[in-house]
Amino acid sequence: MEQPPLIYIVDDDASVRHALSDLMASVGFDVVAFPSAIEFLERLHKVLEKRAARPNCVILDVRMPEIDGLEVQEMLLERKACFGIVFMTGYGDVEMTVKAMRAGASNFLEKPFRDDDILNAVHEALDQDKAYREGQASLIDLQQRYASLTRHERILLDKITDGLMNKQIASDMHLSEITIKVHRRELMRKMGAESHVELIRLSTRLKTLEFNERLTDIATGS
Repeated sequence: MEQPPLIYIVDDDASVRHALSDLMASVGFDVVAFPSAIEFLERLHKVLEKRAARPNCVILDVRMPEIDGLEVQEMLLERKACFGIVFMTGYGDVEMTVKAMRAGASNFLEKPFRDDDILNAVHEALDQDKAYREGQASLIDLQQRYASLTRHERILLDKITDGLMNKQIASDMHLSEITIKVHRRELMRKMGAESHVELIRLSTRLKTLEFNERLTDIATGS
């Protein structure tokens, strides 16, 4: 049986934590609440283990002592922990909202809000989390397919992506055109591509992923 979504609530206001916990439980969600951002971050490794098992999101208060919600969001991004995040605050402003949304927040609610508003926001965050998971699973599969390629097949893939024809590739690689055709068929089989266009699309997706990972490493100082 599929596990219900898991909702994390991070707010230093006990009354808000309890009310939200009861509301989320009333619609069948599992809930774990934290009284501070520090406590949530200290248990993040356990949170990430649970995250792998089922859809989840974080309901995160913006203004908290020591570490605020926006700083938590930054830390999650640095650790590549891409949760669906629903922010809530009693003192929101446009700049704060824009910053949170640009960093990937699913929603930003001002207190007090209606039960329907927070439930709708949580469902949107769970949909975002589901889409992220499906995308990650697809990327992992693509990376595994690429890892199965031989050195010649990887060179061939680059040359196909660059738009070279079989005759040109054969000359560059010092192989016969027939050999290139054989390698090309095997390359397409391993990559799961049914057409030349799809093969280029998959290669472009891999290169985009590598580029984005380098940008993330530069931004986080990794």
